Amino acid sequence: MKAMVLNSYGPDAPFELAELPDPVATPGHVVVKVAAVSVNTVDTMIHSMGPDLPLSPNLPAVLGMDFAGTVTAIGEGVTDFAIGDEVYGCAGGLMDLPGSLAEYINADARLIAHKPKSLSMRESAALPLVGITAYEGLTRAGVGDGQTVLVQGGAGGVGHVAVQIARHLGAKVSATGRGADQMSLIESLGARPLDFTKQKVEDYVAEHTDGVGFDVVFDSVGGANMTNSFAAAKLNGHVASTVAMVEIDLTPAHFKGLSLHVIFMLIPMMHDVGRQTHGNILQALADLADNGALKPIVDEQTFGWADVGAAYAHLKNGSAAGKVVVELR
Repeated sequence: MKAMVLNSYGPDAPFELAELPDPVATPGHVVVKVAAVSVNTVDTMIHSMGPDLPLSPNLPAVLGMDFAGTVTAIGEGVTDFAIGDEVYGCAGGLMDLPGSLAEYINADARLIAHKPKSLSMRESAALPLVGITAYEGLTRAGVGDGQTVLVQGGAGGVGHVAVQIARHLGAKVSATGRGADQMSLIESLGARPLDFTKQKVEDYVAEHTDGVGFDVVFDSVGGANMTNSFAAAKLNGHVASTVAMVEIDLTPAHFKGLSLHVIFMLIPMMHDVGRQTHGNILQALADLADNGALKPIVDEQTFGWADVGAAYAHLKNGSAAGKVVVELR
């Protein structure tokens, strides 16, 4: 099979076309002919950092976590999928799991689901990592009907999905961003847009929650921004962060009695713990999409086999509007 392979790591390391053996469906796995692969920030981190990131695969490496495609072979013990099924998932591209930047991937059946019927392969490939992250964060924080939710980074890959899921769960959603384009996008998703360059946290908390604070803050920005999330949350509220690799003073969280949920959706892949949870979430996301409650935003620029490096650069330089997807046709 054809595959895009890394023979070195680094910001400028090239993806090289190579011929690799076709994968065989092992027990509990299915072989998928890959139609589309999305690029996530963690993919670009692996590409740039290599062994400095503990989850990077050994060289030569096939990256790519998210994908959508068609099942071509079934391994022993798999009963929920059949040859010809269209599926999507996040199942490789780190540690010892070969990635999806290839014609075929041998994927753990617990990490995939039938793709949304209403979405194209390109759109479906954009959803798994960000969708699972958003779903896990919001449900762990107990988002429900009538609650107030603030999504930090509501125009981003995870954030724009979190806005839609929170609204489906019945919450009244606000989301931060900056600039007219992001404000317009957030508003189009049904959330109140808050430009963090023009409003301080205490100002929009006072204006939109009567100074009480939000029931749940979903922080897809993380890092130093977590202090803003603490400030925006109500007493005994919840903060879910997708980027918690930071030294930070937890005193404000202590005096507000906040519950902090750290979301790292790669854990089931890395440690083979609770993988079926991901398959279940993907099926729930597919149902949301098919019911009209969820639609990923995909960058309009198209990429193919020869453009993988350009796709990674497009995401890293910050010019993408929505998820970056590579189509392998």
